[in-house]
Amino acid sequence: MGVNQLRRTGYRFALGVRAVELLQFKPLMRLVTLALLALLALVNAELWFGKGGMPRRMELEGKLQAQKASNDAARARNEQLSAEVRDLKEGLEMVEEKARFELGMIKPDEILVQISGKP
Repeated sequence: MGVNQLRRTGYRFALGVRAVELLQFKPLMRLVTLALLALLALVNAELWFGKGGMPRRMELEGKLQAQKASNDAARARNEQLSAEVRDLKEGLEMVEEKARFELGMIKPDEILVQISGKP
């Protein structure tokens, strides 16, 4: 036999042993692979549809947006009230304006003339 023939024979023999070894572990590897895929699917499903998953996230995002809108409205109202308090502290013009328009008061030396609409 030549060197090439021995190499081929040895190669075939080694390949044959390796093929037998792979055939013995193939069902086990397939089982392990399927088990890992099942675990991955279970974890992924829990992340998407579980207690802390996407539906809960969407619900919380809706609540967050509503709370932000409420906070913005309260902030605007607080700024308005703060400006009104500042005006009341700084001068009497605001007090006079409120007394005239909200309470209908006039100064002692003033005459109030009301003009009604068309008769």
